[in-house]
Amino acid sequence: MSPTVATHFTLKSYLTYQQARIEEALHHFLPSPDSRPQTLHESIRYSVLAPGKRLRPILTLATAEAVGGDSEVVMPTACALECIHVFSLIHDDLPCMDNDDYRRGRLTNHKVYGDAMALLAGDALLALAFQLIAENVSLVPAERILPTLRLVAEASGTWGMVGGQMVDMESQGNEVTAETLRYIHAYKTGALLSASVLSGAMLAGGTETQIENLKQYGAHIGLAFQIADDILDITGDQTKLGKPVGSDEERDKATYPRLYGLDESKRKAHAEVEAALATLSDFDERAEPLRAIARYTVERDL
Repeated sequence: MSPTVATHFTLKSYLTYQQARIEEALHHFLPSPDSRPQTLHESIRYSVLAPGKRLRPILTLATAEAVGGDSEVVMPTACALECIHVFSLIHDDLPCMDNDDYRRGRLTNHKVYGDAMALLAGDALLALAFQLIAENVSLVPAERILPTLRLVAEASGTWGMVGGQMVDMESQGNEVTAETLRYIHAYKTGALLSASVLSGAMLAGGTETQIENLKQYGAHIGLAFQIADDILDITGDQTKLGKPVGSDEERDKATYPRLYGLDESKRKAHAEVEAALATLSDFDERAEPLRAIARYTVERDL
């Protein structure tokens, strides 16, 4: 258990502590900027090491602790999930996708290194992610690796993040049903968040009951997080978010505020958080970071 999970737990200190651990691990796992091909490795490090919340790897560490495991043994997989997340951001920002100029408070990868290099950086990060999960076998029993690989692969591809992104693109400019909107959010954002939650518990030896409860937790916070993002695209501060606001409306994207309005969207986001907290009722104080993270998803300047 991390030293900040104690009687006087605060989310800020916990996040700061875990972010520092993750930053150190990422520096170790990423290819050196001095190794060939240098420009590709510089591009990879430019995006991965940009300031970020590191929410996905933090969730992996937190769930390992919540089921009574040692978070250090799941660090390679935690970093793998951040690599997949950053791969998706690099590609989403490209001119053929969202055509964004800023991410995490600075120029997007393709604005610095060009479209082709950004594509290759994303491709390399996706491959590196699965290498890191496979190499996690040095720290956990081998039989836990294969289910984790399958989980993360499914969450990343056509039955997860990529599939959700595709439906999101198809829905731009069109009227969407509540079912389609929920699908987009559950897959585009929720799938990888849920995989981040589950992979930590699976690798740390969580019980079937714990894993099932955490599966529900991950689904609820994933939806809450994306609803909150929809809201922040309207009400947020660009300097705090590190990316432009108002882009969803400009591109006529399917969002919760567009379908339900701001007030109802906020209510739905908070309802998802309450549902997530309910799934943790059988966990002890080691799950306090997960409870605090659930609340944080809708307290980000809403």
